[in-house]
Amino acid sequence: MNDLWIETGWISLNHVGETLCGDKVEIHGGGDENLTLVLADGLGSGVKANILSTLTSKILCTMISGGIPLEECVATIANTLPVCSVRQVAYSTFTILQIRNNETAHIIQFDNPATIVLRKGEVFDYPRTTRVIAGKTIWESTFPIEVDDLFIAMSDGAEWAGVGMTMNFGWTRDSIADYAMANYLPENSAKSTASLIIDECDRLYGGRPGDDTTIAVARVRNRHTVNLVVGPPENKEDDTRMMNLFFGKKGTKIVCGGTTSNVVSRYLHQPIVAALDYPDPEVPPISTIKGVDLTTEGVITLAKVLTYAEDFLDQAKLAPMWLTRKDGASLIAKELFENATDVNFFVGRAINPAHQNPDLPINFAIKQQLITSLAECLEKMGKHIRLSYF
Repeated sequence: MNDLWIETGWISLNHVGETLCGDKVEIHGGGDENLTLVLADGLGSGVKANILSTLTSKILCTMISGGIPLEECVATIANTLPVCSVRQVAYSTFTILQIRNNETAHIIQFDNPATIVLRKGEVFDYPRTTRVIAGKTIWESTFPIEVDDLFIAMSDGAEWAGVGMTMNFGWTRDSIADYAMANYLPENSAKSTASLIIDECDRLYGGRPGDDTTIAVARVRNRHTVNLVVGPPENKEDDTRMMNLFFGKKGTKIVCGGTTSNVVSRYLHQPIVAALDYPDPEVPPISTIKGVDLTTEGVITLAKVLTYAEDFLDQAKLAPMWLTRKDGASLIAKELFENATDVNFFVGRAINPAHQNPDLPINFAIKQQLITSLAECLEKMGKHIRLSYF
């Protein structure tokens, strides 16, 4: 096993007028573990399609990740899916992506548009073979992965985007690949890449998708640690121990809170330089301390970051606004959601005297709950989290 990290992200558009999506993505593993990602597209749209795709993705992801042979998996799907009373068929297309030991990719595809693979920002023409299983022609590919490889799986709603509206024959796979290359940045997260492509699909559909549309992305990247300290220790004599541990960790350093910044300033023997601009009037301005990557206000800023985290996990949300903003909450969000694979929180338990004003409903319990909730969101994003209290 190498030190690579597998990051995933996906987002869907529902068929216009439908509350349920007929596509479904199921993921097992990822990060520094073996990844199994299944994107299933049920026949039609609405409730029936949702049932078909949910069953297909759940069954395939569970069986494939458990090492069951593909023949048995496909046979199980064929014998399990309910038959549509109108069309008298049980049908769900699927794409399976496996990455094993962070070394080898195995792609299995049935009737979905072929997965796009970008290598160093260019389309990689990976090898493909076919075989027939239970009457279905299955495409299979196996090849070694490299850092910065990007896998883009999609349902056929992506290729149908714009048919009869902005485009005569829809958005072809080659056009989607060109768009992905044109917008490729090696630092873009899997979720951001999926959002960029799905946003363009939505635009081509004129905001009224004629088919369920899903983009699922896996990104091969190097690990990156972010260390965030908020609040001074409960006992002042622990200041140096907390700072030694914080600055002893490799990776990006983020300091949150005015009192915390003073502790850091004394430890580094560096002044705090306050910024006077307000990129977002709802977020207090950032400061700078030499030796620290980002210095922000505490509770108000972190509460905004938590809101961004909850939005980021919402599969109905498109490209987030904080990606291009420069306020403290947006910069923290980008560092935690986009750049980090591992996050270390250093949380001081000291009670801030400024928070004892009865007109300010802020206390340590609220700060602790903010950090706990943010850590839970980051874990759902697939990050490794460590919480240390002082």
